[in-house]
Amino acid sequence: MAVTGGILVLFLIAHAFGNLKVFLGPAEFDGYASWLRTIGEPALPRRWFLSLLEIGLTVSVVLHVWSAVTLARAARRARPVRYAVRRRSRAHGYAVHTMRYGGVVIALFLIWHLLDLTFGAVNPLGGNGTPYTAVVADFAPGRWYVTVFYVAAVVMVGLHLRHGIRSAFQTLGLASRRSYAAYDLLAAVVSIVLVAGFLAVPIAVTFGWVK
Repeated sequence: MAVTGGILVLFLIAHAFGNLKVFLGPAEFDGYASWLRTIGEPALPRRWFLSLLEIGLTVSVVLHVWSAVTLARAARRARPVRYAVRRRSRAHGYAVHTMRYGGVVIALFLIWHLLDLTFGAVNPLGGNGTPYTAVVADFAPGRWYVTVFYVAAVVMVGLHLRHGIRSAFQTLGLASRRSYAAYDLLAAVVSIVLVAGFLAVPIAVTFGWVK
């Protein structure tokens, strides 16, 4: 879970930086989208690198979910009888208690996101627009409900990352008692920066700052 989570976090960082190119205008954003499909040419055929990346990410997501289910089952087997009194953990806070349900929300959001901006199935322009126009059409002011859904899902991603990054360092044996506070701060900073980066685009389009 820690390893696949790390791979997905690195992808989110790269994805967020790529999304922010929308603020540089249609030429830059569409050029970036086109470049993704030509990485490795002429050594690799067109789109091969992107396809390999997509396969790797799909495998990481599947293994991450499988790890979560396996760990949950192992925890239930280890404690078949429920506690008479259940106390909420102050140390882990709200994020810990939203990991399981947050993962479900994130999975549903991922499906919508792919149908929307990758395949164009639920995008107003279908598959006929450019990457830039598809983003602008998707988060247009009249489709504010899509933006609200996107914001809610990204915030859930942030909560998931907040706990997940911190836990990954512990799982991999990198966080000791002395360094725990530093890794905890790093997890918070990475989560906040990624949430802000992903929300900047839909909010800017909805309010007309990007047209």
